[in-house]
Amino acid sequence: MTTAIMTADNERADSPADSSPPQGAAERRPGQKRRPQGNQAQGSRSRKRDVNGWLILDKPVGMTSTHAVAVVKRLLNARKAGHAGTLDPLASGILPIALGEATKTVPYVMDGRKAYAFTVSWGAETNTDDTEGEVTSSTGRHPSREEVEALLPRFTGDLMQVPPRFSAIKIDGERAYDLARDGEEVELSARPVIIHRLSLIEHTGATSTLEAECGKGTYVRAIARDLGRATGCLGHVSALRRTRVGPFRLDRTISLATLQELSHKPPIGEASGDQEIALTALPQVLLPVETALDDIPALAVNRADAVRLARGQTVLLRGRDAPIIEGPLAVTCQGRLVAVADMEAGEIVARRVFNLNGAH
Repeated sequence: MTTAIMTADNERADSPADSSPPQGAAERRPGQKRRPQGNQAQGSRSRKRDVNGWLILDKPVGMTSTHAVAVVKRLLNARKAGHAGTLDPLASGILPIALGEATKTVPYVMDGRKAYAFTVSWGAETNTDDTEGEVTSSTGRHPSREEVEALLPRFTGDLMQVPPRFSAIKIDGERAYDLARDGEEVELSARPVIIHRLSLIEHTGATSTLEAECGKGTYVRAIARDLGRATGCLGHVSALRRTRVGPFRLDRTISLATLQELSHKPPIGEASGDQEIALTALPQVLLPVETALDDIPALAVNRADAVRLARGQTVLLRGRDAPIIEGPLAVTCQGRLVAVADMEAGEIVARRVFNLNGAH
């Protein structure tokens, strides 16, 4: 974020976050012995803690995004967690997980660019457009490298794309994949998408490996399906790895194995109890909440104006040195994120207010 320091005078997607209530104590039956209370670490297990920040998970193949969030939430013993964009079980790579106050910044991540590396297997089309589905048509033919490269310009820029039938898009309140699994005919309309870059990395004849950089709502499976039809050979995705989501890239990811290893290392002098990652280890795995806002301007205000914004009041910028900013911005005070706001006719109007208090 590019920060402008200024003293001011007074004047979207589905909700990704979930929050689980603490578990109550089980009722003891007559004659049943009282269960030992255990150590302090076990006692604190039932009290979820406030964890604020982004954990950029390198999701393994075979795990759903919902399951991955649940595992991270348990290991961190966090009150609230959600993800910024579903990654199919077949896919690996970046799954940004928002914790606590970071859930308020999820829309800014989901609106950012995404990048993928994927492999297309030629010669057959499936009903899911990947290897998990049933083959619906086949040709047994494979395109040449030159044929694939010649088609790529047709699949870059602003396009209309028909999503896969097995997708999370809702039709009359029902998910398309649920209707497809029930054997119902699923007809989805083409939607506008943008593909910034599509390049061929490797071609073996039977398969091609490509890289794509695209905007929100683009389906890689649909790219593979449409490329296959354009070549006349048909095709589907056989491997998929997400390498970027908004400001997050692979060099910032952490694996589940590393998280689980950290959960087995309690601070010196504390018993492990149920495994959870110690507070002292959080800086190793979390990125600050404001990392999600790297692509929008930042504005520093004084403490009095920060208090006003926290109360939901507007702040009027005055003076010839007032920054000329329109649209969304991240408001900070003494280096701490205060709010995501809009600048409207010289006024700062808070849209989301953060309660970080210096804690993780």
